[in-house]
Amino acid sequence: LLGGGGGGEPLLAYEFEPDTKSEVLTDLQEYLLTSQIYHSWMDGAAAEQGSRMTAMENASKNAGELIGSLTLQYNRARQARITTELIEIISGASALED
Repeated sequence: LLGGGGGGEPLLAYEFEPDTKSEVLTDLQEYLLTSQIYHSWMDGAAAEQGSRMTAMENASKNAGELIGSLTLQYNRARQARITTELIEIISGASALED
């Protein structure tokens, strides 16, 4: 029996099953190994998700840059077409005046 605290009542000694210390240590070693494997597996899964997030972020950034580049190219082509049409209209009007 172990001496108790404030209650004045002695604490009972605990009994562990299985009784042999080697079985308890074997069980603890199995638990430790299983926990380490699980931790490694979860760490790998978290790393995979992080890599996926980074890849998607980079893809979104690249898509945004591509959209900006294509929009600029479209606007330049559109402006060139408008300028060409205006030059044709002005040339036609000046040809009619002569």
